[in-house]
Amino acid sequence: MSARPLTVAWFSFFPVEWLPDAPEEVRRSSRLHPASWQRVLLDQFINDPSLRLHIVVLRKQFERNLTFERNGVTFHLVKVPGGMRTTTLFWLDTLLIRRILKRVKPDVVHAWGTEQGAALVANRLGYPNVVTVQGLISWYEKVTPQPWQVRLAGVIERYSLPRAQVVTTEAKFSVGWLRTHYPQLRVEQIEHAPDPVFRSVPRQPQAGRLRFLFVGALDYRKGGDVLLQALDAVRTELDFEIIVVGKLADDIAARVKSKTSAELWQRVVLKQNLTHFQVAEELRTATMAICASRADVSPNAVKEAVVAGVPVVGSAVGGIPDYVLPGQNGILFAPNDVSALVAALRAARQHPLFSQGKVEPAVLAQMRAYLSPELMARRFSETYFSIAPDRSGSIGGGRAEGQSEVAGKRAS
Repeated sequence: MSARPLTVAWFSFFPVEWLPDAPEEVRRSSRLHPASWQRVLLDQFINDPSLRLHIVVLRKQFERNLTFERNGVTFHLVKVPGGMRTTTLFWLDTLLIRRILKRVKPDVVHAWGTEQGAALVANRLGYPNVVTVQGLISWYEKVTPQPWQVRLAGVIERYSLPRAQVVTTEAKFSVGWLRTHYPQLRVEQIEHAPDPVFRSVPRQPQAGRLRFLFVGALDYRKGGDVLLQALDAVRTELDFEIIVVGKLADDIAARVKSKTSAELWQRVVLKQNLTHFQVAEELRTATMAICASRADVSPNAVKEAVVAGVPVVGSAVGGIPDYVLPGQNGILFAPNDVSALVAALRAARQHPLFSQGKVEPAVLAQMRAYLSPELMARRFSETYFSIAPDRSGSIGGGRAEGQSEVAGKRAS
């Protein structure tokens, strides 16, 4: 006889307003970060009979508290007063989430991120827990200046991560960083898969003029100043346009505009608030994607380009070298180095494949397998079952009938 499904509760951020079939009042909410990897995993788990999923979302933008069910997944939306979450050191989150979980009775809780106190809340709740690092704040602080809110999040991250039962993260760099700083911590490398729409982009790279694509906030951490200065340096030798899907940070605009030509800015096209379908359309005609980050664990924009078959010119920092293989699907350059990016752009323009917006087919297949939604879902499911109490109350009681055994291995 099959065991009952494992009940798993996610909190405290989920991009519920991006779900096309969410209640109308939810879809009217302000659109925050799309966190597409959560929606990809949700779509995989909907078809998994061994799991019963509850998603708790705290947001000041909600009109009211609301519970609804979608494809067997129960959403618990909680309206919270503005300014109360951080100032209470997320005790407000703890109390509100605990109230819901008393009814749900989860076997495992999954805290998404350290940015909004989710890992800290997981420490307090007392359930078997998985904490997913979405951005390695403590590392970011060492590389780039951060505002006080981020520095506070870093303090909370350093307190809460060593107390987590299991931490999942992407990229070999992040795994190594966490194991070095928290030797007793169980760390699992689980790559977040891009939305499947990016795997089926009908590539038609723009002929003639190079079409560069940058997706993300064009700020200091993302190397916005490095990118714009490098493009200005090659404007007389390369015919290009640069599509920026995201906001140009005020500090970058002020810092770079006086150092760059008016001609460059005539080639910059800014687009904001695009859906993932619209981003996929931009990738359809892009010649290359550029990522100039000074610090990035695992930029989703790079992975989306990689699985779409778009060559990437990326900084050799964090997890980017896991996805960009030099000479095969892109070119790496030293971060925070305008001249290095200039050289990389020139090399990409001379490359027989990249100049045409193409990559090695074998590497494309390899990256699509490595970043597949199915692999992501299997690895998270294995992790849940590895820490879940069995029906007698002990930890790690095995999987439901028909499921594969937990690998029990850490990523190398």
